[in-house]
Amino acid sequence: MSEEADIDWSSGYFNYFTEIEDHFRRARGTGLFLLSPLDWALIEHWKNSGIPLAAVLRGIDDAFDKSQARKSKRRLINSLAYCAQAVAEAAQRTPQSREAAAPANSAFSAEEIRNYLSAAAARIRDQREPVFADVASAVELLASDAEQHAQSLEELEQRLTAMEEKLVAAARMLQTEEDLFAMRQSLDKELKPYRGKMTAEQISMLERRYLDSALLERANLPRLSLFYLH
Repeated sequence: MSEEADIDWSSGYFNYFTEIEDHFRRARGTGLFLLSPLDWALIEHWKNSGIPLAAVLRGIDDAFDKSQARKSKRRLINSLAYCAQAVAEAAQRTPQSREAAAPANSAFSAEEIRNYLSAAAARIRDQREPVFADVASAVELLASDAEQHAQSLEELEQRLTAMEEKLVAAARMLQTEEDLFAMRQSLDKELKPYRGKMTAEQISMLERRYLDSALLERANLPRLSLFYLH
């Protein structure tokens, strides 16, 4: 599946992250468990690749079933990365026909969108850099037209994605070489146990999403995607 795969913009699809997190916790059967930045980057990759939620949940179940079938069960699955290959296989088995979607404008109200974007713009403007001020102004403009954008969430998401890419690029330029090296080391440490369980394409996409998220977090900048509107 490609990054351009169709997305169901019904309200249920915006629970993508939460549904996966809850399902993984239940599959582990150990109560409270916090997903790592690597896990969140992987979920975002699945979402942006258009992998259906049902396929992800099935893949998680398949990975745990396979783990339980092994003679040695001492190693607990501690990351969604262990499920990456099973999710990919489940996605291949999932029919591509889409079910009828709820109207796109049922997902969020105009007020929710306005409040979300206004808060994001305020955080961006706090950074005081000219490039951030430009993005903050653009996000504020979207917030002012929340009623219109609530009718076309897909277009709004595309605009927000473009703005977030600009934020990431600016945040990267503000980091020192040592900062970027430290982020790369952290990523490599987290990925090391799982490299043999993912394809080169999966690893490449996951690395990019992880580093983008790390850059925004380090610069105290918000994620702009509507999937973070909870």
